[in-house]
Amino acid sequence: MRKKPATVRIARWSATHPWSAIGLWAVFVALCLFLGGAVGSNKLDEQESGVRESGRAGKITVDGDFPETPEENVLITTASGGPLDAGKARAAARDLAARMAALPEVAKVEDPVPAENGKALLVPVEMKGEADDAASNVPPLLDVSAEVEDAHEGLHIDQVGTGSTAKGMQDTIGEDFKKAELISLPLTLLILLVVFGAVIAAGVPVILALSCVVTAMGLSHLASHVLPETSAISNVILLMGMAVGVDYSLFYLKREREERRKGKGHIDAIEIAAETSGHTVVVSGTTVIVAMAGLYLAQEATFASLATGSIIVVAVAVLASVTVLPALLGKLGRWVDRPRMPVLWRLTMREGESRVWPVLLRPALVKPFLTLVVSVGALLALALPALDMKLKQPGSDDLSRDIPVVQAMDRLTEAFPSEGTVHKVAVRAPAGEAGQVQAALKELLGRTEGNPLFAHDQKPVIRESDDHRVHTVDVGTPYQPKHPKATESLKKLRAWVPEVLSDVPDSEGAVGGKVAQGLDFTGHLKARMPWVVGFVLLLTMGTMAFIFRSLAVALSAVVLNLLSTAAAFGVLVAVFQNSWAESLLDFESTGAVVSWLPLFLFVVLFGLSMDYHVFVVSRIREAALEGSAVKEAVRDGITRSAGVVTSAAVVMIGVFAIFGTLNAIEFKQLGVGLAAAIALDAVIIRIFVLPALMAALGRWNWWPSRLATATPQPAAEPVGAPRHAARHAAPAAYDTPTQNLATRDLPPTTAHQPMPPQAPEGADSTVPYARRWPEGPVQHQHHQEPPRPGGHS
Repeated sequence: MRKKPATVRIARWSATHPWSAIGLWAVFVALCLFLGGAVGSNKLDEQESGVRESGRAGKITVDGDFPETPEENVLITTASGGPLDAGKARAAARDLAARMAALPEVAKVEDPVPAENGKALLVPVEMKGEADDAASNVPPLLDVSAEVEDAHEGLHIDQVGTGSTAKGMQDTIGEDFKKAELISLPLTLLILLVVFGAVIAAGVPVILALSCVVTAMGLSHLASHVLPETSAISNVILLMGMAVGVDYSLFYLKREREERRKGKGHIDAIEIAAETSGHTVVVSGTTVIVAMAGLYLAQEATFASLATGSIIVVAVAVLASVTVLPALLGKLGRWVDRPRMPVLWRLTMREGESRVWPVLLRPALVKPFLTLVVSVGALLALALPALDMKLKQPGSDDLSRDIPVVQAMDRLTEAFPSEGTVHKVAVRAPAGEAGQVQAALKELLGRTEGNPLFAHDQKPVIRESDDHRVHTVDVGTPYQPKHPKATESLKKLRAWVPEVLSDVPDSEGAVGGKVAQGLDFTGHLKARMPWVVGFVLLLTMGTMAFIFRSLAVALSAVVLNLLSTAAAFGVLVAVFQNSWAESLLDFESTGAVVSWLPLFLFVVLFGLSMDYHVFVVSRIREAALEGSAVKEAVRDGITRSAGVVTSAAVVMIGVFAIFGTLNAIEFKQLGVGLAAAIALDAVIIRIFVLPALMAALGRWNWWPSRLATATPQPAAEPVGAPRHAARHAAPAAYDTPTQNLATRDLPPTTAHQPMPPQAPEGADSTVPYARRWPEGPVQHQHHQEPPRPGGHS
């Protein structure tokens, strides 16, 4: 007897020992949460995580070990925005200073600084404590600013600094994500109610996905002590975890329900789901993980963090699907289909073949070459805007101007440009050369005097480390980071720094800051992208070739995913580099795509698209193994998988689209890009391009496996039965390209004999996986077992 695959053995144990499996999963989740909370997270230091020259500048600054003192800037202006009455402004500044100095959170209050335009007065305030705690310590200071504004009629008080800016952004973006979470869960549940028509069946994938998300967050905290994590990692884990967690459970649940409807016993249905959809989940999850691993080749800390978080949550989702999900189904039994939603339940339980999908597939199967030309042409047309893609690092200038803290920052930088866009010059040299470094930096600042590319409202201050080895100075520019003049000023400084340091022995200088980081990051990505793309393409193609034993399937999978990804990039550029969709999506175009998005989207989309590709092509190959001709196999495979693939795609589109409603431009672009790509993949690729391509290739789809040369055998049908009735009366054998279930676990002498019909539900089944066989002669040839892909034993 052939040994059952691991997914089946695990599922059977879980289904027959449900409380043990559920208990072990609960302990695992609790342990991950406890350990993650106990060790905390190791956040990525932006200064140390840069690349190229800005990265060197950050490392030099960190080497200087300068104390990070949290600072606040209190800006006094008129409520009307006009000229400031000096007397009233100074009276307000004295009141402010007295109240601030009395606070335990304040270390000292500096003398007021008037703006050159006479419209503002700036009061610098130094806080106590660590910079990381500034956001939680700043509320008393904000209260004082509000009290002073109330006490001095006609004046407007703004506060911008380490704590106030962090708190303002946390309040705004945090509320955004809370809103997204509150919308995503009911929306996902609603979609699943439509899919299953039963409350418990709809709730199981959501609960399981949430458990995967919290588990992955705990594990990511542990992993951050090896690879520091970026602040966006929790959002990415939520996004990926809900998408793949729900999808994987959906695949499994749909197949288990399908087998029960065909008369399988409860445990038998779970085992078939484990060997088919369970195996598909493992393969698909592995493909996503392989794709995400390509981000490590970017050799950049943020991408490494995103890759780690994504890999963890996908691995946890796969683990949950093959372990605790069978236990839940085993314990719930037929209660998984309770309580039923009257109308939706009848729709989900309709008998017979779908009438919609054969109609949709007809153009691809009747005129494959024409359909292929038209559909590929449409995708290429959508991809055209991507040729004009411009990349840019997100910054404060990309935030919505409706956010109060952003408005305060705008008023501050208008009055004091040196507080806005800043270039950070860092120099490291032997301690004995400290005097020469000071002189060189003064010469550098002298070159900026009178130059309109630089700000002159405040005199730059040169800082020196305690060991006299590191010196830094901030040089402001009156332009926003995205302005070409800001980039021009950066290039000037980078040309001058080596010149002024030429006479300082063993010195190393670099220029960093937001503008420099954006420029260097974009250049670094352009250099590393071929390596990442090449890795993902080769590994994905190799994985598909191994699974399906077909180079043609592997190559077509890569080409189709490249097409859908390119089209998604075109949509992204058309929407966000232009202004026509601003009112629709509530954003202000920056004229560029966030620089880290294309690479991240590429690997995510490649992984997620492969999920659907593996699922659909597996069902097509299953029909081919049963002896169907290529077009019939394509028709049957897509028709039988269309419902679950469409449902999974709708769930993903719903989750991703919610991120398109957030204020932060990077998450808005991420959500729209992912949603557009999944929609294109589910509609154009799966309905038109894939079936047309496979129909056009014919037997070459399976080259060089045996299927490429096998002679198709029509399935036996009862006399008078409608076309395809026999095939659809029999249960689908596999979601994955494995052996024909008709010969499974049977001795050679009986493997090709007709089997009796499945016993009625509730009867004792003596033959697991027994199939209903149509009347008439049995065709032996199409029950010959081909080599098993994927290496199953």
